[in-house]
Amino acid sequence: MPRAKTKTRSTSASKPKRSAKTSSSKAKPSKRGSLGPYAAKRDFTQTPEPRGAKRPLGRALRFVVQKHQASHLHYDFRLEADGVLKSWAVPKGPSLNPADRRLAMQVEDHPLDYRDFEGIIPAGNYGAGQVIVWDRGTYRLAEGADPATEIAHGKIKFILHGRKLTGMFTLVRMRPRDGSANAWLLIKDKDAGADPRWNADRHAESVKSGRTLDDLAHSRHAKRWISNRPASR
Repeated sequence: MPRAKTKTRSTSASKPKRSAKTSSSKAKPSKRGSLGPYAAKRDFTQTPEPRGAKRPLGRALRFVVQKHQASHLHYDFRLEADGVLKSWAVPKGPSLNPADRRLAMQVEDHPLDYRDFEGIIPAGNYGAGQVIVWDRGTYRLAEGADPATEIAHGKIKFILHGRKLTGMFTLVRMRPRDGSANAWLLIKDKDAGADPRWNADRHAESVKSGRTLDDLAHSRHAKRWISNRPASR
């Protein structure tokens, strides 16, 4: 009889341990990049936009900033991570002034091929408007070993080597408001690349073609991309 009681206590004590382990695994943030939401917004039988695919990371991580005149002017800030471009829409654009705190809304991952896109999305389609490659280059992490892991945990500190943007920056997720966890802040750190007098409007040209959004809007030869979604209201 004493042995039977001991066995019963041992069996019941093991159950909470398995439950605690399961709860812990569910709490881990996901860091995997996915092109599913990107593909869902586009009909590749009607648009020449790149279908794209996840790719392994190369020796140098790449970034691109695309200036986009859609329903509202904004800058699409994209960092290579986990074989895709992790993306944020920055309404006022990146700044080299450490005093600026730029709102950056995280959007769907984009394929790496997207970093070269410059053209026009016709009226009536998702994201209609002109897009130029405003800046691009490479970056490296200032903290951590994997960019996707840093992003998943809500903060990534990195050093840009671009034509316009240089030095250390930080992207940090804001506390969720109204049920949204997509709001981040893009901040320039104080270093040799900082410039308190920086104004993005003074650097309007594409680093790919030298054209501005207005040049693109009036060009007969600009590449036109079509998606199957209606224009943003």
